Amino acid sequence: MTHDTWSIGELAAGTGVPVKTLRYYSDSGLLPVTSRSTGGHRRYGPEAWERIRLIRRLRALDTPIATITQVVTGERTLGELVSAELEAVQERLTELRWREATLRSLDDCPGEERLRRLEILSRVQRLPEAHRTLTDHWYRELSAALPQRRLDIMVAMLAPAPPQDPVPATALAYAELHLLVSTPAFTRWTQDHDEEMRQGPAFYAEIDEAAALTAAALARGLPPGAGAAVDAFVSAHARARRESDTPAFRAHLHELVSRSSGFDPRLQRYWGLVAAATSGRVLNMTVAHRWLTDGLWLSIAAANGRAVDGGRAQDPAGVTGRA
Repeated sequence: MTHDTWSIGELAAGTGVPVKTLRYYSDSGLLPVTSRSTGGHRRYGPEAWERIRLIRRLRALDTPIATITQVVTGERTLGELVSAELEAVQERLTELRWREATLRSLDDCPGEERLRRLEILSRVQRLPEAHRTLTDHWYRELSAALPQRRLDIMVAMLAPAPPQDPVPATALAYAELHLLVSTPAFTRWTQDHDEEMRQGPAFYAEIDEAAALTAAALARGLPPGAGAAVDAFVSAHARARRESDTPAFRAHLHELVSRSSGFDPRLQRYWGLVAAATSGRVLNMTVAHRWLTDGLWLSIAAANGRAVDGGRAQDPAGVTGRA
């Protein structure tokens, strides 16, 4: 007997892997036969030893035989396998964390509330499908006049992915989003702004600037008022209507935005839930809308020398305080 090749028994003795298992590996193509003995028995070459060690290490990680076969045959690299397995583990951990948050949410509440939560939380246990439900809803609902890039940005804000590390409150908020969009009376709010939606990149660049400045002001706890955020907001709308930024135009714009769906309580509820589900990572657009509307009114009041009460301009229409 030479040691250019080894029998399956010799490999079993040298590696500690049972003959039956090695035969299964061989039949599966994981352990190619180099030659046959005169009696027809399988013989394996030197590469068999390293192949068996690799198989054992991957099996210790519960890697499926089919996946191991792809690696040893060169169909995929070990690095690709590790990346794919890591992604699968992370998805499983997210599912487990979501299940834990769901159960904790159901555990810490009265009986009737538990039944209500069970009904809505059951909608979002299949996380990829739950995310797709929100995404599909908003792509259907948002105006077709909205430019594609802007549409994608808005849908990403309105349809956040499920929280990766949820607590009961974020899991429940995410489930409540699905309850809202499934409600027939939920407002189709985008029709108020078709004219602006047809605008080009310059309009949205200024709107984004206004939103960023507003978010920064809200994060710092600043009250609404005249300033760069309001100026950017007014400039965008003035350009869209080919108007000049005058006190009269600001008054007209204030009237328009005060009547807009930004003050719809159902939409306010939705954005509040988005903020809760994302732990504040997505700007609450109704809070921003209210802040800008109040700031716009204060800028008009300042320009006209109107009285300001407690930091807020006296608003005869009463719209700036609308919840």
